[in-house]
Amino acid sequence: MADPRFYCPEPLSARQTLALPNSVAHHIRVRRLEAGSTIILFDGRGGELPGTLDFQGKTACVTLGELHPKESELAGELCLFQGLPSGDKMDWVIEKAVELGVSRIVPISAHRSILKLSGPRLEKRLAHWAGIIESASEQCGRNRLMQISPPQTLEEALNARAIGERLLCDPSASEDLETRLSDPFCKAKTDRALTLLVGPEGGWSPEELQSCTRNNAHAIRFGTRVLRTETAGLALVAATTALLRW
Repeated sequence: MADPRFYCPEPLSARQTLALPNSVAHHIRVRRLEAGSTIILFDGRGGELPGTLDFQGKTACVTLGELHPKESELAGELCLFQGLPSGDKMDWVIEKAVELGVSRIVPISAHRSILKLSGPRLEKRLAHWAGIIESASEQCGRNRLMQISPPQTLEEALNARAIGERLLCDPSASEDLETRLSDPFCKAKTDRALTLLVGPEGGWSPEELQSCTRNNAHAIRFGTRVLRTETAGLALVAATTALLRW
């Protein structure tokens, strides 16, 4: 069985002994790990460190070994613009985006998004999403945390965050994903970075589609069926990384 992995929000260095933060210590107690157990810590900056667990009273401590420069990232940087879905569907999208290797996810407060977030509710949701990213990274073996931006409009995101080639998922598009990715011009732009745009329930509004056109987002068709928003982005990520051999 693989050694248990934990994200530590504090910077780590080789051969140090440190008291574990309360969040990590709580998970260790829940899993009933004993003194002398080997655990793996990572701080999200890359690489991981094995350590030996110990307890000093109620304090959980670890003595770290050498840094293992292990990485599980994709060959290129992949950004997902996800139209905010209703309910807690975004939790699922975030968790699976981490597992699939997405570099950054940008929640889009689209015109047709049912979920609206602001103030304390937004702050609470962002903290919740950060916890999902940390837990998913622990589980899947990533040593760099996927970044998440605060919810923003599509226009704001396109101006601030879109990287590389921009592909807009649109069931009415004339060109499919595989054809677009094999285009020489597109391949040159997706060498290291790509942004995928997926709308919320109900899709993008006409105004948002016009904004995509102004910002050089290329519409692509993905399959012959209409996918739910929480399925479409993840399926598109998986297909894209496979086609690009990332």
